[in-house]
Amino acid sequence: MAVDQSSVEGARPVREEDAFDIPSVDTWLRKQTTLPAGLPEVRQFSGGASNLTYLLRYSDRDLILRRPPVGTKAKGAHDMGREYRIQQQLAPVFPYVPTMVAHCNDDAVIGSEFYVMERIPGTIPRRSELGVDLTPEQTRQLGYKLIDTLVDLHQVDPAAAGLADLGKGEGFVERQVSGWSGRYRKAKTWNVPSFEKVMAWLEANRPPDVRICVIHNDFRLDNVVLAPDDPERIVGVLDWELATLGDPLMDLGSALAYWVQADDDWAFRRFRLQPSDVPGMIGRDEIVRYYCEKSGLDASNWAFYEVFGLFRLAVIAQQIYYRYHHKQTRNPRFKNLWLPVNLLERRCRRIMSR
Repeated sequence: MAVDQSSVEGARPVREEDAFDIPSVDTWLRKQTTLPAGLPEVRQFSGGASNLTYLLRYSDRDLILRRPPVGTKAKGAHDMGREYRIQQQLAPVFPYVPTMVAHCNDDAVIGSEFYVMERIPGTIPRRSELGVDLTPEQTRQLGYKLIDTLVDLHQVDPAAAGLADLGKGEGFVERQVSGWSGRYRKAKTWNVPSFEKVMAWLEANRPPDVRICVIHNDFRLDNVVLAPDDPERIVGVLDWELATLGDPLMDLGSALAYWVQADDDWAFRRFRLQPSDVPGMIGRDEIVRYYCEKSGLDASNWAFYEVFGLFRLAVIAQQIYYRYHHKQTRNPRFKNLWLPVNLLERRCRRIMSR
């Protein structure tokens, strides 16, 4: 059956600096899987500030190609083989991952490592709207289902999934606090705060790991796919670049750093990256309560996880801005990322002073 040839939301013409040789990819891909005659139409998905994602549209099949960003990359970052393996191993026990097609570690094909997977049909919520027509009550139920999906992931047995070696295990919280603190200090520029008080507070208030499980580490509303025939149902979870073995409450805290809600101040809402403030959507406090109810975990010291999530988001933004500041990337979207870094520091300190 032919795929729908209408445009895929978020896919646009490939930016010149992100282009690759289509015939080379097509030749390599035909050695891995069966494809119809002809080269694919290639488009690039907008959004995202790390790995690059492309649509390969054949006459009867849609595939997705993921590759690292062009230019200078941090050592050990953007490991395509690792991201491919995680999803391949999770597939039998967590049915929300895309189907993997093939992984290429030969830089001669497009100049970098990459992998290809099947596209999951459906709607991916974008910055300002869900992309589907839901009532406020349906939107509320979608919010609960989103958290149910995260709880399901945290119940996966790493050993049973063949992912026992995915991370270092115990000591996750300690490593995260020290690791992200070091990353921020290395990426600091003159126009952002030092975050030293925040980093000292996190170190002084650091709890032990509640347990170790598979975590997504970038779990967001705009990283899920909603079913085309039932938009309240989640059928896919995308972007597994940062997945590891870690503390589930740290995963939740990192996820909620992106969760801008309708009653937040205008400055914080200005930088929202997902439609978490649409009418009916559940708020952060309700998410924490519901997650703990479903998972059986205790988040009585939630302030730590909240501050950590916001600090981690600030570091991610600053690392991207650092690349722009030092002309390692020309993407104009990154020009003003120093502004939310300042905003996130003030938000951290407000929570610390409660």
